[in-house]
Amino acid sequence: QVQLVESGGGLVQAGGSLRLSCAASGRTFSSYTMGWFRQAPGKEREFVAAISWSGGYTYYTDSVKGQFTISRDNSKNTVYLQMNELKPEDTAVYYCAVEYGRSWPPRRTDFRSWGQGTQVTVSS
Repeated sequence: QVQLVESGGGLVQAGGSLRLSCAASGRTFSSYTMGWFRQAPGKEREFVAAISWSGGYTYYTDSVKGQFTISRDNSKNTVYLQMNELKPEDTAVYYCAVEYGRSWPPRRTDFRSWGQGTQVTVSS
């Protein structure tokens, strides 16, 4: 099973940018769709973005389209989330996960193998 470690979170002012990374262990990383989710205080975890195994297809929740960009480097077993024009409402713990359902667009319920998360805090 793939194990994931997120990094790159931090405190940033509104309008700033951050790039999150998710490093995966396991030889089969490049076979899977990968996704980013986030969980704000007091709220349920929500889907943010996904990228197909080849990187050729991406999928975003409406609220981050044009603001966030998901990418991956299979040679480094890493998936990224570039976040621009950050807003206080983007404050959350961000998680990456592996999608095992082999469907596109991916189903939220097919994501597993969660990392420990990385905190993103956007100040106003």
